[in-house]
Amino acid sequence: MTDWTRRQIGGLVGGALLGVAAPHIARGQGRPRVIVIGGGIGGATVARYLADLKSIDVTLVEPNSTHVTCFFSNLYLAGLRSLASLTFGLETLAERHGITIIRDSAVAIDPAGKGVELQGGPKLSYDRLVVAPGIAFKFGEIGGYDEAAAKIMPHAWIAGPQSELLRRQLKSMDDGGVFVIAAPPNPFRCPPAPYERASLVAYYFKQFKPKSKILILDAKDTFSGQELFQDAWSRHYPGMIEWLPSQFTGAIKAVDVAARSVVTEGETFRAAVANIIPAQKAGLIGEKAGLTDASGWCPVDPVTFESTLQPGIHVVGDSIIGGDMPKSAFSANSQAKACAFAVAASLTGSPHFPPHLFNSCYTFLAPDDAFTNALTFASEGGKIKTVKMFISKVGESAEARRRTAHHAVGWYSAFTADVFGGGS
Repeated sequence: MTDWTRRQIGGLVGGALLGVAAPHIARGQGRPRVIVIGGGIGGATVARYLADLKSIDVTLVEPNSTHVTCFFSNLYLAGLRSLASLTFGLETLAERHGITIIRDSAVAIDPAGKGVELQGGPKLSYDRLVVAPGIAFKFGEIGGYDEAAAKIMPHAWIAGPQSELLRRQLKSMDDGGVFVIAAPPNPFRCPPAPYERASLVAYYFKQFKPKSKILILDAKDTFSGQELFQDAWSRHYPGMIEWLPSQFTGAIKAVDVAARSVVTEGETFRAAVANIIPAQKAGLIGEKAGLTDASGWCPVDPVTFESTLQPGIHVVGDSIIGGDMPKSAFSANSQAKACAFAVAASLTGSPHFPPHLFNSCYTFLAPDDAFTNALTFASEGGKIKTVKMFISKVGESAEARRRTAHHAVGWYSAFTADVFGGGS
C-alpha cells in the first residue's frame, strides 16, 4: 500500500463490517447505552464507530478536551513537527458523530450494578461498558524515580507536557553532553519508540550539537527492529549512539535526581539530560475495577475484547494482554473496531463476524529514512497470533526508505482522521 486514505484505514480494520451490522439493530424502543472510558486512540475509535450505527447512545468519559498522539511525538523532540500538529480535539466526535462527551474522570466501576462513578458528577448507568485506560507506570521499580522525579528526568511516554519538558531540556543542553535514555522492560507501549527517539534526537544533535552523545541503558538484551536501527545508526550517526543491554549493565537500579545520574548494578552514568521510561502496566481504572490479573494487564476474549474477569465490560488498547499484537496505536484502533462490532452484536442481535485484526506502523530513522511493518492477526486457541507479516529489510535503497517516510506522513493524516472523526 502506498498513499493512505481514511476510507482505506476504516475499511481495512472492519469499519465496513459495522455497516453490515447497522440494519439489524432494533430502533425506537429505548436505545442501548454504551459508555466508553478513555478518549485516546482505542476509546475514541470504538465510540466513533458505535455512534455511526445511529442506534446506540454512546457516552465518552474523558477528562481532557484534546489528545496528543504518542506516535510521531519523537519527530517533535527532534524539532521536525510542532506539538500542535499532533494534537486533536474531541469536539468533532460530538458534533459530527453524535457522541455525548463528559469531561470527567471515572473513579469507580460497579460491574454488578452496571454503573460508572465519576469524580465530579452523578453515577452513569450502561448496558455495555468499554474501557480504554491506556498505560500507567510502575514508579517503584527504579529507586528514586517517582512522579516528582519525572519532572526533572521526564519519561515523555505520554505525549503532552512531558514531551515539552524533554524538548526544552534537549534544546538547552550544552554541546558535548550525554543524553541518557533508560529503555523499559517488556511489555510496553510502542516497542520501537525508544530507539526511534534515539535516532531522531541524534539527527537533531547532528545539526545543532555535533559533539553530543546518546547512551541507551536498556532493561532488555534485544529490542524490536534491532538490525534496522543499528544499521541506520552506523550509516547516519556513526559513533554518536551507544546501546548497552541489560546483560552488560545489570539493569538500572536507581536514579539520583540531584546529580542527574543513573545507577546500574555496576556503574553510575552521569547525564546532561536523562529520559527515564519506567516499566508499565494497565491504566489505573483497569486495576481498580478488577480488570487486571497478576501481570498488571487486562486479559480479554480475543474475538470480542470482553474482559475474562468482568463479564459485560470490554477493554481495548495498550492495557490488554494482546498476545502477538504489539501495544501500538494501530493495534488499539483495530481492536476497537472489532470490539464495536461485538458490542453491537451483543446489544442488537446483529450478525457476529470474526474480527479482522491488523497492525501497521512507520518508524523514522532520519527525516527521509523510515521503515514500516504490516501484520495480520487471528484468534487461535484463545490467543491472538500473527498469521502474516511484512517488515522492511536492512539494505533497502535510499529511495525506498525516502518513499516510506513520505507514506508515513499520509498514513498519519488518514489514521488520525479515522480516529477523531475528521475527513469524509
